[in-house]
Order: sequence, then structure tokens, then C-alpha cells
Amino acid sequence: MSEPQLNHVSIGPESGPAVVFLHGFAGDLTGWANLQVGLSASIRSIAFDLPGHGGSLDYPKTCNAVVAAKAVMADLNALDIEAVHLVGHSMGGAVASLIAMKQPDRVASLTLLAPGGFGPEINQSLLRNYARAEDADSIHVLLDQFFGWEFDVPKSLAEQIAVHRAKPGALAALQATAEAIIDGKVQKILPLAELGSLPIPIKVIWGTQDRVLPTRHSYSLPPRMAVHVFDRVGHMPHIEKGRDILALIRQNIKAAG
Repeated sequence: MSEPQLNHVSIGPESGPAVVFLHGFAGDLTGWANLQVGLSASIRSIAFDLPGHGGSLDYPKTCNAVVAAKAVMADLNALDIEAVHLVGHSMGGAVASLIAMKQPDRVASLTLLAPGGFGPEINQSLLRNYARAEDADSIHVLLDQFFGWEFDVPKSLAEQIAVHRAKPGALAALQATAEAIIDGKVQKILPLAELGSLPIPIKVIWGTQDRVLPTRHSYSLPPRMAVHVFDRVGHMPHIEKGRDILALIRQNIKAAG
């Protein structure tokens, strides 16, 4: 069996289905740390760095949702993990959706946080500018737009991101990813009717102040998808409303049986 190629962190008991966390564009697995700790007493979780991000910077292919889905599925095979509950944010939500449609027998539930691919609109100028930002001050100004207007984004977070972007190849990988996930000025749309027909619990979570992917992408979804919209929350609900998101993940796990 081949070795996993993506960097990952696994915590919690070894038995039972694992919760798999998939971050969004320009993120990394550290954004899931609090949720992983919150589950760790009773549930195993695995957070991946997607291709070209975090500790998976040297992955040989430019990241998009299809490339990332194939990489995650290959790593789950290499780790001998069969049943999973997928939690995906933004681009990671599109990745999780593709995995669920490709391997429906493997996926027990889907929790999608402001997922990519649910509508054509995307703040492409913000993502492209963010992918070019190198210094902590520039990163901090742009990063603020990923959160709700009242959320205080710590400068230390921007400083940590700047350190990573100083690594050879990091900025180039991020800019290539931006162009791979943006189709001109829009994004490609997932087959939502097919996704909504999967016989698993699916939760779609959004914030009313999302300035990356508009909240209206959560409107008029297939009826079997449960939609949760948080007022005064931006594009990062798992950070802005961590306890509530953890409760919804647990609820979805329970619903899967």
C-alpha cells in the first residue's frame, strides 16, 4: 500500500468512522484544531492539508477541487480508512461534495461550510489579491474580509500566514490554485441535484456576512439538504462560531446512525 502524500493530523480513538476535515482556499489544517480537540474524547478526526497548502506545499499537481478530491481519496485508502464523515469549508466543501458523489458508500455524512461550487458568484478579486499578498500588514487587511464585520482578526494570524508564504514556492502555488478554482470571474457549479439525492445527512452552513461566497447560494437547495444560516457571521463559521459548528457536526454524525 502506498504512503499518504498529503500532510495530515489525526487525533482521537482509532475505532469507528473518522471525521475528515478539509480546509478552504489559502487555509491549512490548523484552522480545524479546536474542532478536532472538541471531538477527540470520543471521535477520531483527521485534518488534511490540501495540495499546495500548508505541509502539502510540494504536492506535484496544482490544486483544484478535483485534484484535491483524488488526493484525499488516495490518502484515505493508504491510511486504510473506509467510513468517513466529511466536513469541508469553501473549496474544501466542493472537495467533500465530489468525494461523496464519487464514493457514496464511504461517506456517512456531509457538513459543508460556505461550500464552493454552489453558485457561480465568487469574490474573485479578493481571492486573487489575497493570493498575491506577502507581508503581514497586507494579509491582515485582506484577511479581515473573510470574517464577519464584528470579528476581530488577530494580527498574529496574518503574521503566521506571512511566515508560510515566505517559503519557496508557497506564493506561486497559491496563485496557481486561485486560477484553477476561478473560471474567469465566476466559479464552476457542482451538480447539486445529484449531491442532494445522496442518502446521507447533509448540512449546509453559511453566514449572512459572507463576502467571499454569497449567502444566497444556500437558497433553493435540494430539499434533503439541511441549511443553517448564522446571522452576523462571515466566510469562516468554524472559527467565528466554533461551538455551534461542533454541535452541528455531532448532530450530523448522530443522524448518520
